[in-house]
Amino acid sequence: MTKKVAVIFLIIISSISVGFYVQSKKSKIDHDRFISYVVNPKKRNVEFYWKNEKGENFKNAENLKFWLKKQKRELVFATNGGMYKKDNSPQGLYIENKIKKIEIDTAKGNGNFYLKPNGVFYITIDKTPNICLTNDFVDNGKIKYATQSGPMLVINGKIHSAFKENSTNLNIRNGVGILPNNEIIFAMSKKEINFYEFAQYFKNLGCKNALYLDGFVSRTYLPEKNWIQTDGDFGVIIGVTK
Repeated sequence: MTKKVAVIFLIIISSISVGFYVQSKKSKIDHDRFISYVVNPKKRNVEFYWKNEKGENFKNAENLKFWLKKQKRELVFATNGGMYKKDNSPQGLYIENKIKKIEIDTAKGNGNFYLKPNGVFYITIDKTPNICLTNDFVDNGKIKYATQSGPMLVINGKIHSAFKENSTNLNIRNGVGILPNNEIIFAMSKKEINFYEFAQYFKNLGCKNALYLDGFVSRTYLPEKNWIQTDGDFGVIIGVTK
């Protein structure tokens, strides 16, 4: 085999390997157990919603979709964006359009939200997404949107230490992670799973940090994948429009 032929052969093999890697990643994202949505916040509008201009809670994707339509905006994705109290107010930190509407919660307590460490998913004014531990969050005046939830699923590339691989604590779950290319991935399980399996899904996609948003009440609106759940009675809703 000549050097020229060998080089061409290596290029072909490399191309096949790269293609296989990309397809493998795509297969993981499209796994039968999850409905997922990847978005670049610098190319699409990713916004957090709680109340309309009349002070009424949006509550679900159907109400949000109708409200946006009146503004000639199309809702292409929506999911409930964190836990909430009985009055539908966000549990923990909530920032919308640079306005802090709920203070950060660093207290101790029971339930998933307080399974420390919990964390904050936020987007800066230059549309950079991030997920950090609650104790690491700094409001530097450059945060456009933020929602606090818990527990963290993946922390610096490692699955939350409290999760057990064979746990029988099964539930529908939705969460958010930051991919290596700095795009956001939202995911919801189609069937009941435990925390470890859910965290492993984000970890396998290369997310260094991922955050649990909510459990059995979770809903996802994603018509491009024929997944249309518009009901619910939530606090924060995360929506993507075009």
